[in-house]
Amino acid sequence: MHKDKITAAYKQSKNIYDDVLTHKGFLAKAYIGIFWGVDDLLIAEKILSWIPDDFGGQLLDVPVGTGVFTDKKYQKMENASIVALDYSDDMLEKARVRFKDMDHVELVQGDVGNLNFADNYFDIVLSMNGFHVFPDKKKAFSEVFRVLKPNGKFIGCFYIKNEKWLTDVVVNLVLKKKGWFSPDQLTKDEVIAVLSEQYETVKVENKHAMIWFYCENKR
Repeated sequence: MHKDKITAAYKQSKNIYDDVLTHKGFLAKAYIGIFWGVDDLLIAEKILSWIPDDFGGQLLDVPVGTGVFTDKKYQKMENASIVALDYSDDMLEKARVRFKDMDHVELVQGDVGNLNFADNYFDIVLSMNGFHVFPDKKKAFSEVFRVLKPNGKFIGCFYIKNEKWLTDVVVNLVLKKKGWFSPDQLTKDEVIAVLSEQYETVKVENKHAMIWFYCENKR
């Protein structure tokens, strides 16, 4: 049932999604500034800097969304094989326009809780602004770990609760009810605990309600 709600939410927001994330326009800037207090563009830039432009392995981007943060980066990564996966066909529709001239990027509709890839398949899994949407976070973490190769890297960012009360209010009263966020959210300590169980190297930072992380798998 919640997956249907997620589908409907992202269908409804597909035409404003990029403007909100990139702070385009007064209302988007006010929303991000007042309720979040972070710059998504700077956080995305930092995360993407952890991936070399000459990376030549397999990368999974989940959820890719519309590709608003990654299109310029992926243009530089011609040696990589990139699978850009999202549950929402509406997000993928927007992403297809961005990636239409990139033969090294494959767009796939799928569920992070049931990834259709072999064990030890990807060198890097990138997940920006996704885990707060995923209905079964435990399964999502498990699937990401399963498809990562030994010495693979898991990097990304998402919302965490109990760090900025105004953000929590908006999440609980609006975003969860509309389907943009899933009902159960994690604290910073819970994220660190989950990642530390699976990865040998775990680096975590946060500002207010946004956490970003770099993990290495040393299996």
